[in-house]
Formats: sequence, C-alpha cells, structure tokens
Amino acid sequence: MIKSSTNHQIKPESISKKKTSKKMQPSSRSSEKITPLKKASLTKKRSASQKVSNNQYPLEQIQALVDFVVQKLDAGKAENIITIDLVGKTSFADYMVIASGTSSRHVMGLVHNLVTDLKKNGYKPHVDGETGDGNWIVIDLIDVMIHIFTPETRDFYQLEDIWKPQ
Repeated sequence: MIKSSTNHQIKPESISKKKTSKKMQPSSRSSEKITPLKKASLTKKRSASQKVSNNQYPLEQIQALVDFVVQKLDAGKAENIITIDLVGKTSFADYMVIASGTSSRHVMGLVHNLVTDLKKNGYKPHVDGETGDGNWIVIDLIDVMIHIFTPETRDFYQLEDIWKPQ
C-alpha cells in the first residue's frame, strides 16, 4: 500500500501509469530475441542417461543461450570461438564459451555489444575485468561462462587445454 501525505491509503492498482508511445525505428542490429531461462519442473522425472543441468534449467534452453552467444560473438568478428560442454564435469557452469578479439579494444567492443544484447533479452550478466586492460574479460551467466581474450593472453593461459577430453 502507498500512503499519501493526508494519511489516506491508495491502492497500487488505482494509480494510472502514463502511456508513452515509442516510434519503431529500423535498427542495424538483429531483432532476434531469446527467452530468459525458466526453471525446470522439479517433479519431472529424468532418465538416468539424460544429462541434467547443474542449476535446474532445461539443457535445451541453456543450449539456446549458448547458440545465441556464439552467434553474437561471430557477428562481432570474434575469432576462434569454441564451446565446451561442462555438464557433469563441474558445478560452476554447464557450458563455457571461449573467444578471441583481435585487440584489447576489439575485446571491449565484443563484451559491450554482447552484454547489451543479453540485457535486452532479460539476462543479468556479471562482467569481470571490464575496467582492466581488456586482455581477458569474463561474462558470468551462471549456467554459461564466457571468456573473451586477446590472442596473446589466450595463448599464455591456454584455458581450453584444461577442459580437453583426456
């Protein structure tokens, strides 16, 4: 309940919102939208051979998110994009996406565009390293970890070698 200065209670549904009209303008960016992840039903039984997400989201939705991220990175001219399936290997994420930009400025641009598109689609990405030198930036989407490097930094850390199949 919202109280006015005269101590009368006003019901929230009685407050009218001012409607604003927005003109649609053509955009050079893709108008493709993805839906935010929905929690899987906990009562749904899964077969023993079926992969189960660590965070109780259906793997189909997580895979759609990974595909969206890869598509946006590819559209931004990221290089050497790889995805690593971590389901059943670790508890911190289900997938990891690793990509390179041609320079620290390109890495920063890739991150900015990807984070903007993710926010437009209802996600709340946590970005680490954005205020640094732009050599390695991590975007955490809980189920998907995205690492964007400069080529030199990627060669130095060789992060994808850690997760190679043995």
